[in-house]
Amino acid sequence: MKILLTLTLLFGLTLSYAQQQPKPYNENQDARADLKKAITRAKKENKHVLVQMGGNWCPWCMKFHALVTGYPKLDSLMKADYVYLLINVPKEKDKRDFALFQQLEYPNRFGYPVFLIFDGTGKRINTVDSDGFEYPNTKVPGYDTAKVERFLKLWTVKALDPKTYAVKK
Repeated sequence: MKILLTLTLLFGLTLSYAQQQPKPYNENQDARADLKKAITRAKKENKHVLVQMGGNWCPWCMKFHALVTGYPKLDSLMKADYVYLLINVPKEKDKRDFALFQQLEYPNRFGYPVFLIFDGTGKRINTVDSDGFEYPNTKVPGYDTAKVERFLKLWTVKALDPKTYAVKK
């Protein structure tokens, strides 16, 4: 009887914990309007837009978001160089905006999360999946902070500015 009571209590706590987890993806968003606003803001602030497409249903999406907002070094890089936008992709395929996928040249082909980088004019300058950021051959799945940091640094406005590499005379 004690085992049954303990299991019931643990199940209730697990369910309660799962319900209290923050849901960073806005499941009712207007993705096109949000992207337009992010691009306008990026231009004004001389940043790029980093779009993370995925959903609250995607464990890897949640892990990446938690990493870049919870790890101070990555959080400061994000805030300094990017306008960070989460675009919700519904779990149910029949509810997905396939016209948006087409407009963005089918980033969904990579799976989720998938990352798109736009400049301040709205030009998409990169699309990449998260496989390259994951720990290789590990029993504990997660993201490699050094790889994520490198990715973020390689796609900043400054990193893509030819003046950064000009030889000073």
